[in-house]
Amino acid sequence: MPASPHDSAAVDPPVLEVRDLVTTFDTDAGRLTAVDGVSFQVHRGRTLGIVGESGCGKSVTAFSIMRLLPQPMGRIAGGQVMFDGIDLVTAPAEAMLKIRGGRIGMIFQEPMTALNPVHTIGRQLSEVFLLHRTQDKREALQLAIEILGKVGIPSPEVRVGEYPHQLSGGMRQRVVIAMALACKPAVVIADEPTTALDVTIQAQILELMQELQREMGMAIVLITHDLGVIAEMCDDVVVMYAGRVAEAGPVERIFAAPSHP
Repeated sequence: MPASPHDSAAVDPPVLEVRDLVTTFDTDAGRLTAVDGVSFQVHRGRTLGIVGESGCGKSVTAFSIMRLLPQPMGRIAGGQVMFDGIDLVTAPAEAMLKIRGGRIGMIFQEPMTALNPVHTIGRQLSEVFLLHRTQDKREALQLAIEILGKVGIPSPEVRVGEYPHQLSGGMRQRVVIAMALACKPAVVIADEPTTALDVTIQAQILELMQELQREMGMAIVLITHDLGVIAEMCDDVVVMYAGRVAEAGPVERIFAAPSHP
């Protein structure tokens, strides 16, 4: 049985801590508060699920952590996002460039949003390595081939020369996972990573994420509306409703005696 957040916190400080996060959007109808005082901790080697119905603020929370809110409408109006002693809310843009994709990876809901249709898989993965790991293009391509093999893509030395549209949906999502894990991040944020895939491929992708977590030890923040995925994957869970945390705790406790319908 996984330890409670309190137990793990006593042993191991959180790798990521969100404190009283408030995110707003300026719309034609006025200012909308999409995330309202959200707090949670994520620990190394553990998976925190953020679950809730569509529009509850799950994805906005993720994009707030990564500082990827649509501009100029979206802004973080309050709170802190502490990572490695740095408040990501106030961190300089240059620092965020190094953290985003390097120390914190993100797996997007729709692979074609994350992949550029006019560049080969190899070029896109190489760019991640060139930004964060090496200045040698040949080494970057070799690293790209290695990470594609690690996420279960057959003939990776051939796939690096292909374009996103030449791959199946499941293979594209494996490429997105490879991009997120390329620099061995401390935290991976996965925003509905299996929604666009059929059930069999969903199970394979979730199993892959668990295998890679065991091997690499990163923390995962898994955003989903699927309680089955939460039960299968997560140690701890945050239930969001209307931009707020309705309840939070170890998965077993929340599932055994939920206070939110």
